[in-house]
Formats: sequence, structure tokens, C-alpha cells
Amino acid sequence: VNTNTESGQIVISGMGELHLEIIVDRLLREFNVKANVGKPQVSYKETVTKMVEHSFEYETQIGGKDQYAKVMLRIEPGKPGEGFTFENASRPASIPEEYIEHIKNGCIDSMQAGVLAGYKMDDVKVILLDGAFDDNKSNEMAFRIAANMAVKEAAREAMPTLMEPIMKLEVVSPDEYTGDVINDLNSRRGKIEKIDMLGELKVIDAMIPLSEAFGYATSIRSMSQGRASHTLIFAQYEVVPKEITDKIIGKMMGIVY
Repeated sequence: VNTNTESGQIVISGMGELHLEIIVDRLLREFNVKANVGKPQVSYKETVTKMVEHSFEYETQIGGKDQYAKVMLRIEPGKPGEGFTFENASRPASIPEEYIEHIKNGCIDSMQAGVLAGYKMDDVKVILLDGAFDDNKSNEMAFRIAANMAVKEAAREAMPTLMEPIMKLEVVSPDEYTGDVINDLNSRRGKIEKIDMLGELKVIDAMIPLSEAFGYATSIRSMSQGRASHTLIFAQYEVVPKEITDKIIGKMMGIVY
């Protein structure tokens, strides 16, 4: 049992779907746990697909004190799996060194909730280009807020999109069932990487979105009369096709496709 920090769900793992069904039944019936049971939620992430430069000027008054900060930055797609990266290309005369770390923290703050569907942003690079400060009005918090708002606004212009977890799947099956297995994988947006022989068995290596892998144990058992086996492990995050993105966002907003 573990708690998924991104979705907030308690996830129970086991040796198979029957094993899990029995555990859930005992929780509800024997231990009287009032639980809403369903499929695990997929931990989507957001990223950007276009380079955008954006400036934001923060000027306000809090508690009778003026606050001022201005940042100009560039947001662009990062390398897959690299996460969030920050680079300072500004001049010390524009922004004093003491504020740079707070600007970076403001960018990190903005990564916690994306502009598309509120999922955490990842694989994004932010480059601080320029800015401005005022000796009397500027402080750490003003620059942190300015950076946060600048990244949010830039992300809206940078063609944001969803990323989904992709699983590495290995299926070991008798040869007579491989056609059905491959057809099923294609219907689940799977990508066949290679097919090898293991004695009289076929070994199929594929990549499949996690959202399409729920219930796969039952499907593979049904397709092969219980003679095929499979393993499934996390591989990487990849950009979700636009039509699937629209369905995910529409589902969150209650739109039926």
C-alpha cells in the first residue's frame, strides 16, 4: 500500500486483479471501511512545446509599502526527463545577484500547477534574460511573485500540452495468440518495439500509455486462455496526442465526447 502524492489516492498493489478484488472486498465487508474504489488516477504532467519570451512588471502596495520588480525571461521545452531547469543570463546591473535565487524559486512555484489543466509542469527550461529593480521598492518576495506570474503568462503562449506516463510492456505468449495480442495493443495506443522467440513462445516488447493499461491482466488472460504472461514497468513521460488531450480536459470539465 502506498499513497500517490500527485493524485492523493491510496494505491493497493497485489499479485493480480483477483487478489486485489478479494482485498477490497475484505476492506469493505469485514473491516467496514467506507471507501470509494476505482481505477488509479493517471498522474499527467504539463509541458510547453514552443519557445516564448515574456516580461512581467510587478508593482503594488502591501501594508502601506510599495513593492516593485520586473523580470524578462524565456520559456522553452526542456530535454525529456530533465525536469525543470533554470539559467541566469541577466546582467548584474539589471538584477542584483541577491534576487536571482528568489526568481528561480518563483519559477519553481509556477511549475507546481500548469496553465492547461492544473497538473504539475515538467521538462521546462526557463532562462532569465533581463529585468529591473528599485532600491527602495524591490525585495525578495516582489521578484519571486514577478517570476511566478511571468512564467504562468509565458506558458499560456508557449502551446502547453499534457504528458502521460508510458509503460514498458513485455508479453510472453504462445505463437497462435500473438496476432490477437498485437491487435489489442494497437487498440490501446501501444507501440510494438520488437518481437523475439523464446523456445516455442513469442516475446513481444512494446510501449503502452498507463491510461490504456488498466485491466490488461484480465484481457491478456482472456485472449490467450490463461497461457500468456506479461510484465509492466514505468518507462518515461511522453506528450499526449491532441485528440486525447482534448478528451482528458473535457472529462475534467464534464464535457462528453
